[in-house]
Amino acid sequence: MSPISIGIIGILLFFLLMFSGMPIAYTMAVIGFIGFGVINSVPAASRMLTVEIFATFSSYSLSVVPMFILMGFLAFHSGMGSRLFSFAYKAIGHLPGGLAIATQATCAIFGAVCGSNTATAATIGAIAIPEMRRYGYADSLSTASVAAGGAIGVLIPPSVIFIIYGIATEQSIGRLFLAGIIPGILLTLLYMATVFILAVRNKDLAPRGAKASYYETVHSLTGGVWEVLIIFILSLGGLFAGWFTPTEAGGVGAAGVLVLTLLSRHLRFANLKNALVDTTRTTGMIMLLVAGAIIFGRFMSISRMPFELAAFVGDLPLPPFMVMAIILVVYLLLGFFIDALALVLLTIPIFYPVVVQTLGYDPIWFGVIIVLVAAMGVITPPVGMNVYIIKGVVPSVPLEVIFSGIWPFLLALVICISILLVFPGITTFLPNLVFN
Repeated sequence: MSPISIGIIGILLFFLLMFSGMPIAYTMAVIGFIGFGVINSVPAASRMLTVEIFATFSSYSLSVVPMFILMGFLAFHSGMGSRLFSFAYKAIGHLPGGLAIATQATCAIFGAVCGSNTATAATIGAIAIPEMRRYGYADSLSTASVAAGGAIGVLIPPSVIFIIYGIATEQSIGRLFLAGIIPGILLTLLYMATVFILAVRNKDLAPRGAKASYYETVHSLTGGVWEVLIIFILSLGGLFAGWFTPTEAGGVGAAGVLVLTLLSRHLRFANLKNALVDTTRTTGMIMLLVAGAIIFGRFMSISRMPFELAAFVGDLPLPPFMVMAIILVVYLLLGFFIDALALVLLTIPIFYPVVVQTLGYDPIWFGVIIVLVAAMGVITPPVGMNVYIIKGVVPSVPLEVIFSGIWPFLLALVICISILLVFPGITTFLPNLVFN
């Protein structure tokens, strides 16, 4: 049997095990080990398995992951999200759909210190949804706006998915972070416009709130946003300026959040303990995913599937943008069933050589596009992780109600991706400006 045939069988077995309920990290590792052993030999596969697992868990470059995760969970457990929402609500809560618009702004700002879509959705959801329900917002809009807004957390730097993508493809994490800023702002504005249009067309969806005084708005600004600005400038500003490596920037950011929240007395010992436990649990999950993806990638490489796929795509009588559109549709379909981080790790060995080497697209631009498509996956049925998190925040709201409100935000995501496909310079402008 040819290596290509074995590779195809391996992918089919991967989906079979995944749909049977086996964790994706173990699925990738098992299929990668077996496939590598069939093509090469079992002793070679055993050596590869042990070397890759040890290399992953002892990798200095991956130490950046727990640093930024710790920064995010410290912000999450210290109540930083509630202070941000208070400011956003007082600034724009009086507009049509103002509370939901404020939610998008809060998700974007909180994403600048969190980097996780799940933590963003959980934090802002627990704050914003009760307020929106109290003011008579429809459950479909209040829950869906938070689920969609949480996805901004994977695009606004620091983003865990950007970090993993940068490590897997050997691209600059600083460039990726910069590349995510303008698309993140663009997506936030598109989400805000979506809420505004929905509220104007149907006033029953989102009654207007009371307008806050100038003093209240300024007071809420000094009470929450300054913390985020200090952390963003200290951590990511130092990274962009070349003062810190990505790992050092994560450590500085985590230490900055810890010091600020201790000085302001917003972080209690129980919250610190919870942040450390959540960081350990999440880091372990990500490390297992990375190790499994690397093992699966070794199998894909030895099967020569990525190279044959690249040659096949190169011979297609289609322009590059059409091929790219097909690849994005595949990503979207896979995102219905696979978690965002696992999706990125699974598909990089297959599609990255095709997009960058065969089609000639910029790898930084492709990283942003992948993150956006992965963001669609966290709010689409049946796996949409953010939707299930929001369901946990408000158990009384049926899942179908949350999903029914998601579609306008999915359209906004599609528009955002389309804009970046037509104008890729939006993504590469800041990295080229800072690093060139």
